Amino acid sequence: MHETQRTANLLGATALALTDLTLGDVTTAAGLSASGAAALVTLSANPGVSVTELGRRVGLTQSAAARMVDSLEADGLVERRSTPVSRKLSAVHPTPAGQRSTQRLLAARANPLADVVASLDAEDQRALAGVLPKVLSRLYERIGDAQYMCRLCDRTCCKAGAACPVGEAERQQHEISG
Repeated sequence: MHETQRTANLLGATALALTDLTLGDVTTAAGLSASGAAALVTLSANPGVSVTELGRRVGLTQSAAARMVDSLEADGLVERRSTPVSRKLSAVHPTPAGQRSTQRLLAARANPLADVVASLDAEDQRALAGVLPKVLSRLYERIGDAQYMCRLCDRTCCKAGAACPVGEAERQQHEISG
């Protein structure tokens, strides 16, 4: 029992420290809030979502998402476009400047994470790579929203060579409930 508690405590400290490092680097690189950065990453993977849907994906209310999109638009990072369905509805798209900012912030996010992984020997890296999909699947069971969990993920690197464990957990959940 004590070993489980100790491991959980170490995991908590690791998660918090990595979060602090990555969010600090991301927000500095992008010159944005964490939610603004997450919005750009989300839009780079799925351009054209509504403000409400973008807010849901990054964990904001509709009104907070609208203010965030207003700010990103004022900075020239996103633009609203009318949808074919209705001129009142708009879809949010990253601008070329927003796409460049996304690349900078994803690189900034990757740096502290890659540094930590590189500090492990090859055997430990393989062990960690084997454990993390299980941890992420369990987290998906608790959180239940792949878009939210992956709001700052570099989706191109996650899908290279293997299925995304969060996306896989979501597919499995839909098969069970559907």
